[in-house]
Amino acid sequence: MSVLGVLDRQRIVAPPGFNRWLVPPAALAVHLCIGQVYATSVYKTALVQHFDVSQTRIGLVFSIAIVMLGLSAAVCGTWVDRSGPRKAMAASAACWVTGYLVGALGIAIGQLWLLYLGYGVIGGIGLGIGYISPVSTLIKWFPDRPGLATGMAIMGFGGGALIASPLSTRLLSAYDPAYDSTVAGSAPAGSAVALLFLTFAVVHALLMSYGAATIRVPAEGWAPAGFDPATVKRRSMVTTASVSARNAIRTPQFYLLWIVLFCNVTAGIGILEQASPMIQDFFRGDDGVSTVTVAAAGGFVGLLSMANMAGRFVWSSTSDVIGRKPIYVVYLGVGLVTYFLLATFGQVSTALFVLFAAIILSFYGGGFATVPAYLRDLFGTFQVGAIHGRLLTAWSAAGIAGPLIVNGFLDAQGDPGNLTAGAYRPALLTMVAVLAVGFVANLLVRPVAERFHEPARPAEGSAR
Repeated sequence: MSVLGVLDRQRIVAPPGFNRWLVPPAALAVHLCIGQVYATSVYKTALVQHFDVSQTRIGLVFSIAIVMLGLSAAVCGTWVDRSGPRKAMAASAACWVTGYLVGALGIAIGQLWLLYLGYGVIGGIGLGIGYISPVSTLIKWFPDRPGLATGMAIMGFGGGALIASPLSTRLLSAYDPAYDSTVAGSAPAGSAVALLFLTFAVVHALLMSYGAATIRVPAEGWAPAGFDPATVKRRSMVTTASVSARNAIRTPQFYLLWIVLFCNVTAGIGILEQASPMIQDFFRGDDGVSTVTVAAAGGFVGLLSMANMAGRFVWSSTSDVIGRKPIYVVYLGVGLVTYFLLATFGQVSTALFVLFAAIILSFYGGGFATVPAYLRDLFGTFQVGAIHGRLLTAWSAAGIAGPLIVNGFLDAQGDPGNLTAGAYRPALLTMVAVLAVGFVANLLVRPVAERFHEPARPAEGSAR
């Protein structure tokens, strides 16, 4: 057996009596690491100053990473289902850590294109593979509660910034003594951000290796004690049939869900990518000084991460009770109302601003966590990982659209550090319209026609 043979699927089949609750920590180990991408706003201003470029050009780093996430998930989805989660997690760790190292080099020598290549392209590939690798596995371990399962799998991704944001602030202060996070307008040196990247490369290599080493898949035919597969067929939107990844992309349901995910993600990313400077700009006084310090803004990013993480678990678990389609009515319908309130009344007080943003981000996270269960309801468990990967191209598109909408409006309004709440209003109202489109798309979702079903369920892990 080759050294790489330990990564093969057959090496990680769980023995009889294995406790399925040991699997979620392995998934969380990977998702908490790659979820650091949500904390990029903490050092966005530092990179703008270091490279002396616009917010839009620095925002492209985040956008490229999200684009590559969706593309790699789509291209590698079938391979992940076939090869198993351990091999996928190992590949994700290799790409993610390499992305940090190349990105750190780009910052250190002042080459923005290396940051695009490293953190954006290579790291983004690691994001995509790492994101989908535990999802289909946990759905198979928890067929009785698919919403809970996907919530556990994806909760860590939303919570990554909860750890990475305050940790980044502390490390940047340590690496650049002149940087004071309590002073509005203070930004760390580029060299400090490069050292931050190197630190994360080491820490994430260790954590993601742990996840890959401890992940397991259920044996063929395994089911939880007392579970009756017939009980999942209680709602008209839930199927017990199987649809291949190839057939799934031929259905209108796939494209309606693509629009739903795109709209929900575009709206959420619009806040996440700009979170730290946004709250400072919303509460900038007549003297041009924000009443929100850099440290407080970093805490706001962490709070949004908590809302994002909590939404992924709470709302996706709720969907097991009320159904996937109704929960998306909440995400998109209540979400667009909340976005409107943020645009028009968010500057009244920091408490209102934080409340509105947290609600939006909880729906954003919930939408991510619920969509694999929505796919499982419509297309069955066969190749759900591959279908999920293809659907994540909507995330790629949203990763471009969200930051471009916000940064495009902001660049037209003025320079960073001098913006106010009014500069954000056109972008936020645009997001209201985006969510309205997703709301309508979700209402149009119907069960998948029988002509797309597989005549008999193929053996698990086979490719189409």
